[in-house]
Amino acid sequence: MAQAGDKRGVAFAAIVVIVAAVGIYLTMWPSSDDPSTEQPAAGRTTSSSAAPPSKPLATASGAPFDIYSYLPMSKQELAAAADLAERFTASYGTFRYDEDPAAYLARVKVFTTPELGNVLARTLTSPGTVEQNRADQVVATSTAKMKEIRQVSKTSVVFVVTGTQQLTAKSGTKQLADDYAVTVSEAGNDWRVFDMQPADDGQDGDTQG
Repeated sequence: MAQAGDKRGVAFAAIVVIVAAVGIYLTMWPSSDDPSTEQPAAGRTTSSSAAPPSKPLATASGAPFDIYSYLPMSKQELAAAADLAERFTASYGTFRYDEDPAAYLARVKVFTTPELGNVLARTLTSPGTVEQNRADQVVATSTAKMKEIRQVSKTSVVFVVTGTQQLTAKSGTKQLADDYAVTVSEAGNDWRVFDMQPADDGQDGDTQG
């Protein structure tokens, strides 16, 4: 029995390392809408001293090591979920004082489950918040970048996403950066944002109730 427990412990530790590796890999994956991350054309390098590409990891049998075979979803599915989390976070942090609150809400809700959409309807269109933004003439523009993968399950992924918001208003200009735990859940053949919380609060990723 002790030997079986040891094997399960080793397997769990390996999965944790794999998830961390996937998170690092995806954070290094250039965003399609970021021109600063454009890659050099094939056959060209940016420096004569550029290091040669590293060899892919291999198993004991010599076959390439596929970390995605240890995850309950494909590389494409995980990348699509991460992209959705980033686009939602950027949209959530982008608004302006003279915009119709209903239009702002509609722009954000396209990324969410109906349940989260209902929650956002109460917060994003709150009369107090809307009037405060109008009085100070707030204009916010946000970008988002996936920082890490917190948890992966069969039907959901919890990402930590850094949202960077540039604010201009009558009261002044400032930049804010916050980390959010964004839970993305499977919805048929698509993904939807199920929850969003400050990253320090944490989420367990369970969307099944």
